[in-house]
Amino acid sequence: MYEGAVQELIDELGRLPGVGPKSAQRIAFYILESDGEDTKRLVNAIVTVKERVKFCTICGNVAEQETCGICHDPRRDPSAICVVEESKDVIAVERTRSFRGKYHVLGGSINPIAGIGPEQLRIRELLSRLSDDQVQEIIIATDPNLEGEATATYLVRMLKTIGIKVTRLASGLPVGGDLEYADEITLGRAFEGRRTVS
Repeated sequence: MYEGAVQELIDELGRLPGVGPKSAQRIAFYILESDGEDTKRLVNAIVTVKERVKFCTICGNVAEQETCGICHDPRRDPSAICVVEESKDVIAVERTRSFRGKYHVLGGSINPIAGIGPEQLRIRELLSRLSDDQVQEIIIATDPNLEGEATATYLVRMLKTIGIKVTRLASGLPVGGDLEYADEITLGRAFEGRRTVS
Protein backbone atom coordinates (compact mmCIF):
# COMPACT_ATOMS: atom_id res chain seq x y z
CA MET A 1 0.00 0.00 0.00
CA TYR A 2 1.17 3.45 -0.90
CA GLU A 3 0.21 6.76 0.60
CA GLY A 4 -2.26 9.33 -0.61
CA ALA A 5 -2.40 10.22 -4.31
CA VAL A 6 -0.37 7.24 -5.52
CA GLN A 7 -2.71 4.73 -3.86
CA GLU A 8 -5.77 6.64 -5.12
CA LEU A 9 -4.42 6.43 -8.67
CA ILE A 10 -3.72 2.70 -8.30
CA ASP A 11 -7.22 2.15 -6.89
CA GLU A 12 -8.88 4.07 -9.74
CA LEU A 13 -6.83 2.27 -12.41
CA GLY A 14 -7.70 -1.05 -10.76
CA ARG A 15 -11.40 -0.32 -11.32
CA LEU A 16 -10.87 -0.45 -15.10
CA PRO A 17 -11.97 -3.70 -16.76
CA GLY A 18 -9.11 -6.13 -17.31
CA VAL A 19 -6.71 -4.18 -15.06
CA GLY A 20 -5.70 -6.12 -11.98
CA PRO A 21 -3.82 -4.78 -8.95
CA LYS A 22 -0.34 -5.43 -10.41
CA SER A 23 -1.20 -3.86 -13.76
CA ALA A 24 -2.75 -0.87 -11.99
CA GLN A 25 0.44 -0.40 -9.99
CA ARG A 26 2.59 -0.70 -13.13
CA ILE A 27 0.46 1.85 -15.00
CA ALA A 28 0.47 4.23 -12.02
CA PHE A 29 4.27 4.18 -11.83
CA TYR A 30 4.53 4.58 -15.60
CA ILE A 31 2.40 7.73 -15.29
CA LEU A 32 4.53 8.96 -12.37
CA GLU A 33 7.74 8.50 -14.36
CA SER A 34 6.30 9.90 -17.63
CA ASP A 35 6.97 13.32 -19.03
CA GLY A 36 4.37 15.89 -17.93
CA GLU A 37 3.28 16.46 -21.54
CA ASP A 38 2.54 12.74 -22.02
CA THR A 39 0.35 12.78 -18.92
CA LYS A 40 -1.49 15.92 -20.09
CA ARG A 41 -2.19 14.30 -23.48
CA LEU A 42 -3.63 11.24 -21.73
CA VAL A 43 -5.82 13.36 -19.45
CA ASN A 44 -6.97 15.52 -22.39
CA ALA A 45 -7.82 12.43 -24.46
CA ILE A 46 -9.97 11.05 -21.62
CA VAL A 47 -11.75 14.38 -21.08
CA THR A 48 -12.28 14.88 -24.84
CA VAL A 49 -13.78 11.42 -25.36
CA LYS A 50 -16.20 11.97 -22.48
CA GLU A 51 -17.24 15.37 -23.89
CA ARG A 52 -17.51 14.51 -27.60
CA VAL A 53 -18.44 10.87 -27.92
CA LYS A 54 -22.03 9.74 -27.58
CA PHE A 55 -24.06 6.84 -28.87
CA CYS A 56 -25.69 6.77 -32.30
CA THR A 57 -29.42 7.46 -32.02
CA ILE A 58 -30.15 4.74 -34.60
CA CYS A 59 -27.87 1.79 -33.83
CA GLY A 60 -26.22 2.58 -30.48
CA ASN A 61 -22.66 2.53 -31.82
CA VAL A 62 -20.20 5.18 -30.61
CA ALA A 63 -20.37 8.42 -32.59
CA GLU A 64 -19.34 12.05 -32.41
CA GLN A 65 -22.52 13.12 -34.23
CA GLU A 66 -26.16 12.14 -33.72
CA THR A 67 -25.63 9.16 -36.04
CA CYS A 68 -22.52 7.07 -36.62
CA GLY A 69 -20.67 6.85 -39.94
CA ILE A 70 -22.12 3.41 -40.73
CA CYS A 71 -25.76 4.48 -40.27
CA HIS A 72 -25.04 7.64 -42.25
CA ASP A 73 -23.38 5.77 -45.15
CA PRO A 74 -25.83 5.38 -48.09
CA ARG A 75 -23.71 2.55 -49.55
CA ARG A 76 -24.58 0.24 -46.64
CA ASP A 77 -27.27 -2.40 -47.26
CA PRO A 78 -30.33 -1.46 -45.16
CA SER A 79 -31.91 -4.91 -45.60
CA ALA A 80 -29.51 -6.63 -43.16
CA ILE A 81 -28.86 -5.73 -39.52
CA CYS A 82 -26.08 -7.40 -37.54
CA VAL A 83 -26.92 -7.39 -33.82
CA VAL A 84 -23.88 -7.19 -31.53
CA GLU A 85 -23.37 -6.71 -27.81
CA GLU A 86 -20.89 -3.81 -27.74
CA SER A 87 -19.40 -1.18 -30.06
CA LYS A 88 -16.08 -3.03 -30.07
CA ASP A 89 -17.91 -5.93 -31.74
CA VAL A 90 -18.81 -3.65 -34.67
CA ILE A 91 -15.09 -3.04 -35.25
CA ALA A 92 -14.40 -6.79 -35.10
CA VAL A 93 -17.04 -7.52 -37.77
CA GLU A 94 -15.92 -4.56 -39.91
CA ARG A 95 -12.34 -5.89 -39.95
CA THR A 96 -13.55 -9.00 -41.77
CA ARG A 97 -14.85 -6.87 -44.68
CA SER A 98 -17.55 -9.57 -45.10
CA PHE A 99 -20.59 -7.58 -44.01
CA ARG A 100 -21.96 -4.49 -45.80
CA GLY A 101 -25.22 -4.07 -43.89
CA LYS A 102 -26.02 -2.04 -40.80
CA TYR A 103 -25.62 -2.77 -37.10
CA HIS A 104 -27.52 -2.68 -33.87
CA VAL A 105 -25.56 -2.47 -30.60
CA LEU A 106 -27.48 -3.94 -27.65
CA GLY A 107 -25.25 -2.38 -25.00
CA GLY A 108 -24.47 -5.69 -23.30
CA SER A 109 -25.98 -9.14 -22.89
CA ILE A 110 -28.55 -10.79 -20.66
CA ASN A 111 -26.85 -11.59 -17.36
CA PRO A 112 -29.25 -12.25 -14.45
CA ILE A 113 -26.37 -12.53 -11.96
CA ALA A 114 -25.31 -8.95 -12.78
CA GLY A 115 -28.95 -7.82 -12.81
CA ILE A 116 -29.06 -7.28 -16.58
CA GLY A 117 -32.27 -8.40 -18.21
CA PRO A 118 -33.76 -7.71 -21.65
CA GLU A 119 -35.18 -4.40 -20.35
CA GLN A 120 -31.68 -3.02 -19.81
CA LEU A 121 -30.63 -3.75 -23.40
CA ARG A 122 -31.52 -1.82 -26.55
CA ILE A 123 -34.04 -4.46 -27.72
CA ARG A 124 -37.03 -2.07 -27.95
CA GLU A 125 -34.96 0.16 -30.25
CA LEU A 126 -34.17 -2.87 -32.44
CA LEU A 127 -37.86 -3.73 -32.75
CA SER A 128 -38.71 -0.17 -33.73
CA ARG A 129 -36.15 -0.37 -36.56
CA LEU A 130 -38.01 -3.35 -38.02
CA SER A 131 -41.30 -1.54 -38.55
CA ASP A 132 -40.51 -0.07 -41.99
CA ASP A 133 -40.34 -3.40 -43.94
CA GLN A 134 -36.86 -2.56 -45.24
CA VAL A 135 -35.04 -5.12 -43.07
CA GLN A 136 -35.02 -8.65 -44.54
CA GLU A 137 -32.48 -10.35 -42.24
CA ILE A 138 -31.29 -10.04 -38.66
CA ILE A 139 -27.86 -11.58 -38.01
CA ILE A 140 -27.30 -12.31 -34.34
CA ALA A 141 -23.60 -11.93 -33.53
CA THR A 142 -23.54 -12.13 -29.75
CA ASP A 143 -20.56 -13.68 -27.94
CA PRO A 144 -20.47 -17.50 -27.85
CA ASN A 145 -20.61 -17.61 -24.04
CA LEU A 146 -23.43 -18.23 -21.56
CA GLU A 147 -24.67 -14.62 -21.57
CA GLY A 148 -24.38 -14.26 -25.35
CA GLU A 149 -26.26 -17.51 -25.90
CA ALA A 150 -29.03 -16.43 -23.51
CA THR A 151 -29.32 -13.13 -25.37
CA ALA A 152 -29.37 -14.86 -28.78
CA THR A 153 -32.05 -17.32 -27.63
CA TYR A 154 -34.20 -14.47 -26.30
CA LEU A 155 -33.85 -12.51 -29.55
CA VAL A 156 -34.62 -15.55 -31.74
CA ARG A 157 -37.83 -16.26 -29.79
CA MET A 158 -38.94 -12.65 -30.05
CA LEU A 159 -38.02 -12.10 -33.71
CA LYS A 160 -39.60 -15.36 -34.97
CA THR A 161 -43.03 -13.85 -34.47
CA ILE A 162 -42.22 -10.87 -36.72
CA GLY A 163 -41.54 -12.93 -39.84
CA ILE A 164 -38.03 -11.63 -40.60
CA LYS A 165 -35.24 -14.08 -41.44
CA VAL A 166 -33.07 -14.55 -38.33
CA THR A 167 -29.60 -16.06 -38.58
CA ARG A 168 -26.84 -16.68 -36.04
CA LEU A 169 -23.12 -16.52 -36.73
CA ALA A 170 -21.61 -19.98 -37.07
CA SER A 171 -19.22 -21.04 -34.36
CA GLY A 172 -16.75 -23.87 -34.18
CA LEU A 173 -13.07 -24.60 -34.31
CA PRO A 174 -10.60 -21.74 -34.68
CA VAL A 175 -8.08 -21.85 -37.51
CA GLY A 176 -4.83 -23.24 -36.14
CA GLY A 177 -6.57 -24.96 -33.22
CA ASP A 178 -6.24 -28.60 -32.17
CA LEU A 179 -9.24 -30.92 -31.77
CA GLU A 180 -7.92 -32.32 -28.52
CA TYR A 181 -8.07 -28.88 -26.87
CA ALA A 182 -11.57 -27.96 -28.08
CA ASP A 183 -14.34 -28.01 -25.47
CA GLU A 184 -17.45 -30.11 -26.06
CA ILE A 185 -19.71 -27.18 -26.95
CA THR A 186 -17.29 -25.76 -29.52
CA LEU A 187 -16.72 -29.17 -31.08
CA GLY A 188 -20.47 -29.87 -31.12
CA ARG A 189 -21.11 -26.55 -32.87
CA ALA A 190 -18.43 -27.36 -35.41
CA PHE A 191 -20.27 -30.61 -36.25
CA GLU A 192 -23.64 -28.81 -36.47
CA GLY A 193 -22.21 -26.14 -38.77
CA ARG A 194 -20.32 -28.50 -41.07
CA ARG A 195 -20.70 -27.90 -44.82
CA THR A 196 -20.26 -29.89 -47.99
CA VAL A 197 -16.91 -29.59 -49.72
CA SER A 198 -16.45 -30.26 -53.41
